[in-house]
Amino acid sequence: MPFTADYADVEPTRPEIDAIAGPVLLEFGAPWCPHCQVIQLELQRLLNQFPSVMHIKIYDGPGQPLGRSFHVKLWPNLVYLRDGKVLLQLARPNVDKIATLQQSLSSS
Repeated sequence: MPFTADYADVEPTRPEIDAIAGPVLLEFGAPWCPHCQVIQLELQRLLNQFPSVMHIKIYDGPGQPLGRSFHVKLWPNLVYLRDGKVLLQLARPNVDKIATLQQSLSSS
């Protein structure tokens, strides 16, 4: 599943996320967030290289339970999981930090 451009209409629950087999990238943010907007092209490029990674884009906000369960405080926030286990979490990554994510995707 390649890059997802749109934020999910319905936020999944933490047990639903934890039950997903294989690699998953959660992207927490908001469509109006300039920090979120700036990484979109690089994130799309990266995820297109790894089509087996499920990308779930979550419109986060205060009190949203999924984001709080991952201690999200800054956007964008990228959480890379495999089989429900967090392997990497990046808070407000810039384009350079996306390379760290690429290394994790390549090695797992």
